[in-house]
Amino acid sequence: MSDEPLANNLTNAQKEVISYFGDGVRVLGLPKSVGEIYGLLFITPAPLSLDDLVEKLAMSKGSASQGLKFLRNLGAVHREEIERKAYYTPELQLKSLVGGFIKEEVRPHVKSGQEKLALIKSVIDQEKDEETADFYDERFIKMERWTKQAKVVLPLLQHVLNN
Repeated sequence: MSDEPLANNLTNAQKEVISYFGDGVRVLGLPKSVGEIYGLLFITPAPLSLDDLVEKLAMSKGSASQGLKFLRNLGAVHREEIERKAYYTPELQLKSLVGGFIKEEVRPHVKSGQEKLALIKSVIDQEKDEETADFYDERFIKMERWTKQAKVVLPLLQHVLNN
């Protein structure tokens, strides 16, 4: 769980599921709290408010709000208004979760990486000498290939997930 302990009002099953998602998102380089929020929403039958998340996960309102915003941008949670108060439910389709992550996190990284290649090439050209030229050229070509492959594979992966 996060640095702070979970509230005592959670069942053992809830705690285990929250821990499962909290550990899972860390593999992706995301904050554990993001996984914990999703995990609690996933294992709770009724929609939860921001205040519910703060209380049940024993986390700050700022962390919960930031985590919810991130999850909403990915399409991993949905917001609904109930009696003029916002409540949240999880997206349950794996294709939507993975597709949202690819769209919001991976593809922008690939795009920015492609833009950085020109800078890298100019730096390599300035720094390489007779001893390092072949090595640097080989590695740069590999980076270009990976970027091109990612640009092809990611849309295909999103397409496969949408079918």
